[in-house]
Amino acid sequence: MQILDHRLVFPHPSAAPDHGLLAVGGDLSVERLLLAYRSGIFPWYSDGEPICWWSPDPRMVFDLSLEQPMRVSKSLKQSMRNRGYEVRENTCFTDVMNHCANVKRLHEDGTWINDDFITAYSQLHELGHAKSIEVFKDEELVGGLYGIDLPEKGVFCGESMFALTTDASKTALFYLVNDLKKKGYKLIDAQIHNDHLDSLGAVEIDREVFLSYLS
Repeated sequence: MQILDHRLVFPHPSAAPDHGLLAVGGDLSVERLLLAYRSGIFPWYSDGEPICWWSPDPRMVFDLSLEQPMRVSKSLKQSMRNRGYEVRENTCFTDVMNHCANVKRLHEDGTWINDDFITAYSQLHELGHAKSIEVFKDEELVGGLYGIDLPEKGVFCGESMFALTTDASKTALFYLVNDLKKKGYKLIDAQIHNDHLDSLGAVEIDREVFLSYLS
């Protein structure tokens, strides 16, 4: 594990053990964040800790080359048809981040999305490198997701999503999957395995394979 300083450099992701912790330190500048994501690395840490940079093996992804990259249940189809949701893009990025920071998650205490994260990723959004998908119901924001967009790589790096009503975040993900597939993207990076992502159709691939998409 490398300790980062002011220099804009990361060790190669293959230097990380399987759990993925590659380096500690540095900052959340636009330049460093873009270098990280383009290299297959992402930050994740808790308040009071130094910035930790990760590149786990295997990597969880939605494979957009598949005919059906996302598993769509009958109940989700009914929600999208009957709940009156409206999907928008990039209309309230910081609001989505704030909701992601505040939503309660099973088996998690607190959040890694602190004020520094929100400031840094809002800057990325203003520069066109981060995007949000938002789901509205009667003009109220009820779900969404955000992440880093790497169109030159054909990869979208999903960061977090939230739902205040049934299937709202899944509706945002369904919109994103179909939009990116139409644009010829290859992957949505979902980072680390969890049962929820698995239930939605995400799959694990070797880190080496994931990095090949970014090379």
